[in-house]
Amino acid sequence: MKALVYTGVETLEFRDVADPVAAPDTHLIRIDSVGICGSDMHAYLGHDDRRPAPLILGHEGAGTIVGGAMDGARVTINPLVTCGTCPACKAGRDNLCPTRQIISMPPREGAFAQFVTMPEKNLVVMPDGVSFEKAALAEPIACGWHAVRLGKGIIGGAADTALVIGGGAIGVGAALSLKAQGIGNVTLSEPNEIRRNYLEQTVDFKIISPDQLGSEMFDMVIDGVGFDSTRATASAHARPGGVILHIGLGGGSAGLDIRRMTLQEITFTGTYTYTAQDFRDTAAAIFAGHLGSLDWTEQRPLADGAAAFADIRSGATAAPKIILKP
Repeated sequence: MKALVYTGVETLEFRDVADPVAAPDTHLIRIDSVGICGSDMHAYLGHDDRRPAPLILGHEGAGTIVGGAMDGARVTINPLVTCGTCPACKAGRDNLCPTRQIISMPPREGAFAQFVTMPEKNLVVMPDGVSFEKAALAEPIACGWHAVRLGKGIIGGAADTALVIGGGAIGVGAALSLKAQGIGNVTLSEPNEIRRNYLEQTVDFKIISPDQLGSEMFDMVIDGVGFDSTRATASAHARPGGVILHIGLGGGSAGLDIRRMTLQEITFTGTYTYTAQDFRDTAAAIFAGHLGSLDWTEQRPLADGAAAFADIRSGATAAPKIILKP
């Protein structure tokens, strides 16, 4: 099969690789659509030791099962494989499974390829009326869905306003999840003017540049970027008694105003991926149209994946998500 293989820092090769073979407890999926994630970009830039070259990246996939009892089923893929038996899994917090694996990280190759294999429990069957491009957004949006659910559990019914930092797919997905889960007053901060202008035409929540925040405070702040500067923004704009949900893995370890957070009882919570139930709930929300039109993506051939990564690297892409098509 053809695959886009990460072979070194800022180097991707579209080439032939061995076809994956489905084990008795897995299905072979022909990939139709697969998104480029920020973690793929981290690996591409050589910033992720968990993803050494050579490796097939990509974990935001949707496609069609080939062979077996579910032959022809259209599915979106939960890429997080967990044991199902540890205390975290039994408690419904399977995203914290100590032996968790995710495709695009050894030992599991990713979905920037024509085919991938996955356990049946990681597949959600799609209705015929839903496109593969929209279904591939279940994975990045589920990260925001999970964060919002956690934040609501912490703050209770006292959340009316929210700030999302970052206009990539994680941030946009978090903003849509906030609205879908009942928080209607949502502001998204994005520094890239090209992306801000694009989002203003495609989403129905408030889009601003970071310098427009002023002194406004929010019940809930979601950092979808995770740099020192965005953590500083988060801790400055969470209201007393508010909550910060930290999704982004951009880098650094500074930025939080610990004194203010202590004096104002602001809760900080790290959030990692999603539970299997969060993923199913996100997929169901997409299928039902509760997350909007989801038309803020750009599609390109997988063969042009290296150029897509370069465009993201340079900040030239307006759309929050590029979806590659094998």
